[in-house]
Amino acid sequence: MKSLCVFCGSSPGGDPAFADAARALGRLLAGQRIQLVFGGGSTGLMGIIADVVLAAGGQVTGVIPRSLWDWEVGHRGLTETHIVSSMHERKALMADLAEGFVALPGGIGTLDEFFEIWTWAQLGIHQKPFGLLNINGYFDALLGFLDHSVRTGFFSPAHRGMLLCETRPESLISKLVGHRPAVAPKWSASARRREGR
Repeated sequence: MKSLCVFCGSSPGGDPAFADAARALGRLLAGQRIQLVFGGGSTGLMGIIADVVLAAGGQVTGVIPRSLWDWEVGHRGLTETHIVSSMHERKALMADLAEGFVALPGGIGTLDEFFEIWTWAQLGIHQKPFGLLNINGYFDALLGFLDHSVRTGFFSPAHRGMLLCETRPESLISKLVGHRPAVAPKWSASARRREGR
């Protein structure tokens, strides 16, 4: 794997373990010469991981909308910066630049970015690996909801199985490298017949 897109909070969160995990992942990426692709911000976990990768001699590419850059939250010291016109363009370009995806703790923006990548994998738009770095149980409730969605018939076990999840950066990167999520049809043949497709 040559490049990894990391989605994470523009805030550091209330648990120091979140920042520690961002630093550990940053050191790991630089050590393995994996380019960091991220949202281009200078604050929170975003800024922390970018600064660590750069300090360790790694490569960092940021993708940030013009409006956020103009608010001076854009990181000014990256290897490469793409200033785009919209959040939609940001997500599409990050997806194109990366060979895999990881979400660290973050808020609704982090979840939006990560779930769009998962949706695209579900629809067969890409076969790039993606995973959650579940620090101190941050994503436990989300994982429980995903399992509930499977039990209630809105989410297939095959698509739930696309998600990798680990509590340590080393374990997650090891799983991501060389992994290709299995392609499964979004709708079963019987569901298509019922709906007249």
